[in-house]
Amino acid sequence: MNKYLQTLVKNVRKQLEAWLNEQEGIHHRELFRFLHSISGTAETIGFSEAGKMARSLMESIDEKEDKEWTKEELQSFLFPLISIFYHEEYSNVDEVITKKENLDDQKLILLIDDDTALLMYLKDELEKNGWVVIAVADSERAIHSYYDLNPDCVIIDIHMKDKNGLEVLSHLKEQMNQHFIPTIMISVDKSKEMRMKSYELGADDYIQKPLEMDEFIVRITRQLDRKQAIDDLILVDELTRVYNRKYLPQAYDRLVNQLQRHYETFSIGMLDLDHFKSVNDTYGHIVGDKVLASFAEMLKNTLRLNDVVIRYGGEEFIVLLPDTKADDAKLVLDRILQNFSKQTFAKNGESFTCTFSAGVHEVQVHELDLKKNIDLADSALYEAKQAGRAQVKIVPVTEGTYHKKPVHLGIIDDDPIIRTMLEDLMSKSKFTEQFKLDIRSFKDGMEFMESDWHTIKDEPYLIILDGMMPRMDGLEVLQSLRKMRYQERFTIMMLTSRKSDHDISRALQLGADDYITKPFKLLELETRLGHLLKRMK
Repeated sequence: MNKYLQTLVKNVRKQLEAWLNEQEGIHHRELFRFLHSISGTAETIGFSEAGKMARSLMESIDEKEDKEWTKEELQSFLFPLISIFYHEEYSNVDEVITKKENLDDQKLILLIDDDTALLMYLKDELEKNGWVVIAVADSERAIHSYYDLNPDCVIIDIHMKDKNGLEVLSHLKEQMNQHFIPTIMISVDKSKEMRMKSYELGADDYIQKPLEMDEFIVRITRQLDRKQAIDDLILVDELTRVYNRKYLPQAYDRLVNQLQRHYETFSIGMLDLDHFKSVNDTYGHIVGDKVLASFAEMLKNTLRLNDVVIRYGGEEFIVLLPDTKADDAKLVLDRILQNFSKQTFAKNGESFTCTFSAGVHEVQVHELDLKKNIDLADSALYEAKQAGRAQVKIVPVTEGTYHKKPVHLGIIDDDPIIRTMLEDLMSKSKFTEQFKLDIRSFKDGMEFMESDWHTIKDEPYLIILDGMMPRMDGLEVLQSLRKMRYQERFTIMMLTSRKSDHDISRALQLGADDYITKPFKLLELETRLGHLLKRMK
């Protein structure tokens, strides 16, 4: 930005801070003069987008009107202009934030170490390989969040203050063995005794510090490849290359966990190819196998990456659709049915087509038994068969059985522009479909702590907390929250300045769940907040 634009941005920020932080009522004439000034200045210095927006807002109100604007009214009215200034202020940021296509298509690594300097360094280095790295300084928090994270690899430092890494390994051993998740222990200890203890407890590798990063990455890659090979061998159907029946309980339990903790409903679809026996009898089993493989391929290519396709047996398939209601699941399967029915197969010059029938059941929190829910989906499948096949039927859902999970979202930042942007982002985000968000903002840590908002509900709180604020620093707020007897209610995202490595390290030590540096991209922040929301109990 040139010096004139920098001055304009500074002046606009100063005025907004005065209005939204301190002043109780804003007179209409003050607002009109503010917009008039911006409209003239901005277009003069070449910032035409802001000038046009300021003029548009100015022309939408009557200059002579006599009224007092509340902070909330002013914030809502000025949001289009605030948004323009926000993006312009950070438009020259040279940091490129990697856009992740989809977490479910990336390997997730859980990194547990209370040395926050090393933790941050390893997180940055490993993410250069396209992996998603969850860095946790609190070993107890890592143990409690393990099930939700379902990582592809776990890396544990042996020597930690609160809990020895071998104790963490012991706690996780049963779950890791069940899900074939590799673990790597890291330590400055070079003794054979420590290596033997690690291997006896189920570690897959032991790497001594100081770490050679290139070798470290190769050894992690080896473990990830090994896990993929085991999954393919044990859990994948050889013919169709989708999951086999053995994977169903594991996948189902994970979705049940999401439903119980985060109110994320999901649907089960039971699919069966129509008249498949006659295909085998008429064209032979080799052609029948091609039909099955083609059908499975279409399901994989059409469904989302986090949807689960399972060959249940013979020509029967089950699909698990996370965060999907029955009506939406039916629309998806109807579209697949339409496309699959157009696909032709042939043998000896004779061509034919196939269809399938399906039953869909939306799993309810009051009935989580896998067999009963499969039976319900199967009953809808039977109804589709009886009605003439080549169609999808739904098990009726009882009214009032699904409720959004309440989450209290607190935004604590002395910057009114940041507060406004975050309020608007979260109030219009996709998370409102899954959660009932109670959004409150506070101009500093003292105002937040003096309120009783964070103490009156025995429900989860997501706190977005600026690290540097007047009166009460963000780290002081974090420390106070973590000392409360019900501190487990709070999931905390820290906002930090780019150069405050010490603050980041201290925040992780005090129990912050994640951090993001300013200036940040709203898309990245929304994605990170989404991960935190899904981990909240």
